[in-house]
Amino acid sequence: MTKSGFTNLPMKQHYDVVIVGGAIMGSSAAWFLSDNPDFGGSILVVERDPTYEFCSTMHTNSCMRQQFSTKLNVQISQFAADFVKNLRTYMGGDARVPELTIRNFGYMYLADNAAFADILRANQKVQLEAGAATQLMTADEISAAYPFYNVEDICLGSINLVDEGYWDGTAVFDWWRRKAQENGVEYIANEVVGMHKDAQGTSIQSVELATGEMIGCGQVINASGPRADRTAKMAGISLPVEPRKRYSWIFSCETPLDRDLPLTIDPSGVHVRENGSGTYQCGAHTEIDPAVDYDDFAMDQTFFESHVWPILANRIPKFEAIRVTSQWAGHYAYNILDQNAILGPHPEVTNFIFLNGFSGHGLQQSPAMGRATAEYITYGAYRSLDMTPFHFDRFASDNLLIETAVI
Repeated sequence: MTKSGFTNLPMKQHYDVVIVGGAIMGSSAAWFLSDNPDFGGSILVVERDPTYEFCSTMHTNSCMRQQFSTKLNVQISQFAADFVKNLRTYMGGDARVPELTIRNFGYMYLADNAAFADILRANQKVQLEAGAATQLMTADEISAAYPFYNVEDICLGSINLVDEGYWDGTAVFDWWRRKAQENGVEYIANEVVGMHKDAQGTSIQSVELATGEMIGCGQVINASGPRADRTAKMAGISLPVEPRKRYSWIFSCETPLDRDLPLTIDPSGVHVRENGSGTYQCGAHTEIDPAVDYDDFAMDQTFFESHVWPILANRIPKFEAIRVTSQWAGHYAYNILDQNAILGPHPEVTNFIFLNGFSGHGLQQSPAMGRATAEYITYGAYRSLDMTPFHFDRFASDNLLIETAVI
């Protein structure tokens, strides 16, 4: 046994479903499958790092929003909000499961030019039609509601205070794992290093573990986050997903703001939000944003002072006097083609299932994506939200699903 309680080796030689990656996406799929009374198969989750120290799940803002540019992404977040607020009910009323809430400070998108303001207006129309409560605000209205902002250059803002803000993603993740294991899902601390197809090349017959075992499988779910392309290549598939570095900082303010700070997306791309007790969390990436090595989590020690802090202090003058208390770098699993999820089966290797490419909004999409993956494997079709627009074959048909609201 490892320190995490995982075993290193599988108990069986064949599983109906092998999930490559046991962080929030893999664990969501594992729980939804194991909780579905119509699915009676065996499930193996292979997680290369059971400490989860460097996975994207542990480097997240842990926030959700309804402000997307496509109706389907809005609906996905609406389910996430319902799932989080009713977690105990979804988990059968188990009294051990915590009752969670969403801290609704909202996301504040700020536009400093007419073109971006038009995008916010178009996005609001989509969001309202989907049932979200997005409000557009003039600079004067923003100043009245949030007087700490400098809005001299701002022509429009967009905010939603319903089901938009912080939630305890770690708690949901922990309970998905725990309940999945109680349902019979097997987690091992190991790594998939190869896949073997049938003679026709249309099906994965087995996966090879780093410890040498060959494990037969009925379906394989690629839930390996920023490493998704490396996993796909084992099946002979090229996947447009790269690890992109994202920096985060927690800081305290000498004079804390007198009200909650929405998760504010500055026109520069720097974002900052309420963190509680006079502290704030901000994030950014460098202007040149290349793919990085899978194990590259080094901080740029000059980036905050040279770029991020001046932007924060300009937008919120009280942030002239702040002190960084912690910092880290994480990775987006970045879909380089349209910044949207890649879901469902490969059109040729039909038992290879994608759960990839969330481009920074994976945590909030994990309930709907795990449910959808479980539905597809169990029934061969989606029964809740139709996720076929996210299928891999959109790339061959050049039918991209562009998401403009990416942070």
